[in-house]
Amino acid sequence: MIFDLSKTKSIANTFIAEMRDENIQKDSMRFRKNLERLGEFFAYEISKTLAYTSKEITTPLGLSQCDVLEQQPILATILRAGLPLQQGLLNIFDQADCCFISAYRKVKKNGNFIIQMDYISTPDLDGKILIMADPMLATGQSMVICCKELINQYNIAELHIVAAIASTEGVVHVRANLPKAKLWLGAIDDEMTSKAYIVPGLGDAGDLAYGKKV
Repeated sequence: MIFDLSKTKSIANTFIAEMRDENIQKDSMRFRKNLERLGEFFAYEISKTLAYTSKEITTPLGLSQCDVLEQQPILATILRAGLPLQQGLLNIFDQADCCFISAYRKVKKNGNFIIQMDYISTPDLDGKILIMADPMLATGQSMVICCKELINQYNIAELHIVAAIASTEGVVHVRANLPKAKLWLGAIDDEMTSKAYIVPGLGDAGDLAYGKKV
């Protein structure tokens, strides 16, 4: 399934508009905050699809039957750009454990690139719900490589992928290689540049959040 947040009119679309705006982007703190807010929106929407169990809660005045999550998800992200988005998810799934993956584009002399994955720091994922967050789903290569590495190591019960902006090509690539994954996207753009940046997109999310890398 694909959930496209832009198809529904809500305040979340205002946050996406601010993230795209080249003038508002100059405020890196606001950019990070908007990514975090999106993470909270996605967490709420994902929570509607999860399993719940009834629990008796003692209040100061009596007893109440409440529906609570059967299982907290594991929240994963690809460093560094995904950190604010993951934090937004963690604000809602506030008892969740987290997974961190170091992966980046290693550019060759001819201008092409490969995905270099350096390390993974993760709790046990066997039988767990995994939510993988990365602001930009461009080619989809890094997302597929990272998810497949985790799938090869663990018996993951459910896989949810969260991105602020995706390209049509990236969505196709993920669906072809991770057919059981559920995609939660802020918006889908049709084009990419020759260097695989989404158009109109918003630029380099990591640079906008934390400063330009060298």
